Amino acid sequence: MNTDVQFPWQHKAVILHTKHLLHSYQHWIGQSLFDLSIPPEELAQALFTAPFVVVSHGTQADPIFNYGNQKALDLWELDWEEFTQMPSRKTAQEVEQAERNRLLLDTQTKGFSNFSGIRITSTGKRFYIEDGIIWNILDENNQYCGQGAVYSKYRFV
Repeated sequence: MNTDVQFPWQHKAVILHTKHLLHSYQHWIGQSLFDLSIPPEELAQALFTAPFVVVSHGTQADPIFNYGNQKALDLWELDWEEFTQMPSRKTAQEVEQAERNRLLLDTQTKGFSNFSGIRITSTGKRFYIEDGIIWNILDENNQYCGQGAVYSKYRFV
């Protein structure tokens, strides 16, 4: 990492990805997580330090996480580098994979979905997510570039 950049949200690529995440959320959900008129750097910091979980993965055959805010990193007990190298399927146990795959496919078709379900941290702790939203991420050319998820309600089980 560049010594001038101490936090992931300070990287130009993360700032751009934050813009895609937030604008896509507004596009599909019809409301904003943040005031989108504030400067992109401030938006990136606000999302990274938000009091709710936000994650996203790319479009690979086995999608890899490309974003996790601090709340997500803390929840999964990983740092930025570890998290952004992990396939997103690893957040669900084997018994949950079929439902997770159905949800991702359904979201790809509809643009967004509501979800609840059990996920697992990097150290094996299980938690139940309530009232989550997953949505398709679009770039500035309205091209599909992954999926994001947000939730604030979860409990360890």
